[in-house]
Amino acid sequence: MDGYLNSFIELKKRQRVERESYPENLSLRVHRALSWLEKAEACEGDEDAQFIFLWIAFNAAYANDVDREYRPTEHKMFAGFIGRLCDMDSDKRLSTIVWQEFPSAIRVLLNNQFVFQPFWEWQNGNLDEQTWKTRFSDAKSYANKALGHENTAMLLGIVFTRIYTLRNQMLHGGATYNSTVNRAQIRDCTHLMGRIVPTIIE
Repeated sequence: MDGYLNSFIELKKRQRVERESYPENLSLRVHRALSWLEKAEACEGDEDAQFIFLWIAFNAAYANDVDREYRPTEHKMFAGFIGRLCDMDSDKRLSTIVWQEFPSAIRVLLNNQFVFQPFWEWQNGNLDEQTWKTRFSDAKSYANKALGHENTAMLLGIVFTRIYTLRNQMLHGGATYNSTVNRAQIRDCTHLMGRIVPTIIE
């Protein structure tokens, strides 16, 4: 695809060569992430399953064994992880994915109320309509700031917050398997994760 390692097979070959030199925690995280990436690739054609397994692979990549009571929120954990990756990404691979491969899909995702958590809080009666709409407007302004400055880390942090909302809907039983209702966001998020997760592992 682009001369880098994009598939489980290619990444696994590299991991076998290098794993003895990895710190133990990193070695375990890479091993786990690759196992879920392999499963995601085996589900070609089933976007719901691929999405779930790609999220688990992502989660395995950034997770650590710190007791939960000492952890920051999950959003802060993966946002910090993405920020560190972007800082280390000297080849600008994540930037290429965001700004060249998926700019349209990301803009659609950021304008999609169905992957914005306060929308569901309103639907469930926990927020009033004006509050969720104000938050949505504010969130779009924040996203536009990231877009305007081509701030990859900031934008990916926002994108993964939206993907996290979709992940919660699916894993907590708030979505129907293979439903046509949420097909567009499942498709776009699965394709985006399918490019980002192998890059993160690499």
